[in-house]
Amino acid sequence: MKIAPRRLIPSLAAGLAILVLAGCGRQPAGSAAPASSGRFKLTLQLDWIAEPEHGGFYQAQARGFYQEAGLDVTIIPGGPGAAVKEKIATGQADVAQADSTSTLTQQAEGLPLLQVGAVFQEDPSGLLVNADSAVRRFEDLQGKTIIARVEWPFLKFLQQKYSLKFNVVPPNFSIASFLTGQETIQQGYSIAEPYHIVKAGGKEPRFLSTWDAGFRAYAVLITSRKFARDHPAELRAFLAASARGWRDYLEGDPAPAHAALKAANKDNTDDFMAASRRLIIENRLVTGRDADGGPGQIGRISRERFQTQIGQLEALEILPKGKIKVDDVMTTDFLP
Repeated sequence: MKIAPRRLIPSLAAGLAILVLAGCGRQPAGSAAPASSGRFKLTLQLDWIAEPEHGGFYQAQARGFYQEAGLDVTIIPGGPGAAVKEKIATGQADVAQADSTSTLTQQAEGLPLLQVGAVFQEDPSGLLVNADSAVRRFEDLQGKTIIARVEWPFLKFLQQKYSLKFNVVPPNFSIASFLTGQETIQQGYSIAEPYHIVKAGGKEPRFLSTWDAGFRAYAVLITSRKFARDHPAELRAFLAASARGWRDYLEGDPAPAHAALKAANKDNTDDFMAASRRLIIENRLVTGRDADGGPGQIGRISRERFQTQIGQLEALEILPKGKIKVDDVMTTDFLP
């Protein structure tokens, strides 16, 4: 049951060494000859186990949108220790879902990554607060204990913005503490944990979102600079078909994606998938919460948002000032 949606990242050198060794003797992703169908083989690495947060990709695959675009897409679920960004950097996957914040930090460390599109316009990560807790605003976190990834930049952002001091306890990927403690505050995903908490007999939790605090990270699609350089047409085709899949998943019948998600993850019940999809729609995670939000924003990323995020991470001293520039880390060149 997912509580810390953004996983711990191994050291860059260690992670790359392990993955390079693991990939020895393998044909790099995306470099193989076209499939017998004539379609280009492309591997999509997910950040987590298959859940409705990936619904648009499974919809695109189940409805044949990738095939129509000339692609033979393999979707690989993630999970704890998936080392998504390292797999992209070492050519073991072609495209992956990640979050823009941790991707920026690893780009600053030298990983040859490129952020090319959005899955969610807002990162669904935030703080789950017990319904009976006195905590209702970010300012109320003063002196509290939060169960969360200790390296999550949002915590440092809150401390700086609201002049807060609080304790942080590492997560154990369980909601047990949340169910038994009235004042428990826990990192979670707005489209997953609230459902599981209620299902386990708890009250609907309050959710303090990253976007309400002004920390607006994307859930992004990343690729390697090499793949973008060598296969620009295929990357454009993938992003266009994925955007089509997300729109179809949100506006049409989600049954094709949900059937595929069930096959990929036995814990995906009909009730959970319906509830998670509803929250994705209600929170406008894919289409955007700004005035210009809507179907036209699916997949879009902006230089302005990235400039703001880089500035925030520099102010928090998570990124060295001037280490990376917007045009070095993202591009809209491959978006439909």
